[in-house]
Amino acid sequence: MLAGDLAVHVDADEDRLAGLLRDGQGVFPGALPLNLYRLGPVLGGRGVPHLFPSDAFGQPVLLRGRERAGRESGGEQDGEVGGAWHGSVSDGLPAYPNPGGATLTRPHSGAKNLVSDASQASRVAEAADRLHAIAAEVERVIVGQEQLLRGLLIGLVADGHILLEGMPGLAKSLAVDSLARAVGGVCHRIQFTPDLLPSDLIGTQVYNPKTGDWTVHEGPVFGNFVLADEINRAPAKVQSALLEAMQERQVTLAGQTRQLPDPFLVLATQNPVEQEGTYPLPEAQLDRFMLKVVVDYPDREQERAIIERMRRSERPQVQAVATPQQVLDARAALDEVFIDEKIEHYVVELVFATRDPAAAGLPALRDHIEYGASPRASIALTRAAAAQALLDRRAYVTPNDVKAIAHDVLRHRVVPSFEAEAEGRRAEDLVQQILDTVAIP
Repeated sequence: MLAGDLAVHVDADEDRLAGLLRDGQGVFPGALPLNLYRLGPVLGGRGVPHLFPSDAFGQPVLLRGRERAGRESGGEQDGEVGGAWHGSVSDGLPAYPNPGGATLTRPHSGAKNLVSDASQASRVAEAADRLHAIAAEVERVIVGQEQLLRGLLIGLVADGHILLEGMPGLAKSLAVDSLARAVGGVCHRIQFTPDLLPSDLIGTQVYNPKTGDWTVHEGPVFGNFVLADEINRAPAKVQSALLEAMQERQVTLAGQTRQLPDPFLVLATQNPVEQEGTYPLPEAQLDRFMLKVVVDYPDREQERAIIERMRRSERPQVQAVATPQQVLDARAALDEVFIDEKIEHYVVELVFATRDPAAAGLPALRDHIEYGASPRASIALTRAAAAQALLDRRAYVTPNDVKAIAHDVLRHRVVPSFEAEAEGRRAEDLVQQILDTVAIP
């Protein structure tokens, strides 16, 4: 017997099932409502494609009577489930369908894993619902900027710092503050200036003449969300003070190592045009940002909606719809999102193409890329793709998830050469050419 409510008793003939499949969704006796993710081939007389209920993110819940009987008896009968089934029914679950064309095989074995899979799907669904609730709350004050909001949510659940680049007045700081309020976290804002000192970030010791003791005053870096506004306006010694905090989630203050709160997220902003009096971020610090999100102008309708909203006497306020602990729970659910080996190989090929374009079939880029992405980019791209899948309410990653987030992960890690700059080619263009060339699994 299949586990729990995911069991589906199918006694109808295959013609009727094929008709239901062509309708795109159906409800079977004893089954959850089915929302088909992808229709496999309807195999007239050979079997029924595996289905994926929207509530369970990829759990196989529909089997032919012969395969169901084999599971109930514990026997190993060959399955002929549509399209992506390999081996016997009791060898494992069917492979995930993949819009990119690859067959992504799950490494589970036996019907007993359906119980844990159902629990996993429930945790993924709960995490996705929580993230969408946070997004809906932020959208009460932020009009448009879907790319910005998506990047913030991916960084939040994937535990990665974010660099926001855009012109002034595009709601970068407001979006960060709204996100912190929506999750009930502590948000500290630091306005970076040329005269800022490292102690202004991490804190300092203050002498109390009455008691003769030194008291440690923690700096604004001790918060769940640290908004580093115009980070490129502070000198290198201040920027480097963030390195330990961003990488190790700790700082050294008064000779002691102090742990930062969890979750801890650095969200930095910078202006792409005003370069006078700025200190460009070194590659070592840029590499510690999981994402670099480029914030663009709103369209006409969105800007009109902004004007209308600002005319109201009572403006909407963001309320806490989650807690920091629920953010940590969502991160734990992210670790359960399935990533096939083919996806991992695809990520590695993309990153290696930034280092050795000629080996990837891009000899023309050899003189256009000064430095490629580090292994940290592979880690970031994998986790960000899993977060993208989770936001789409899926418990598995497809190549489309990798491509959707690749620009945000790689644009600040690929350094164009002087030749590329002379030809007007940006890192964006180089990354796109790599995505267009590297074969999708």
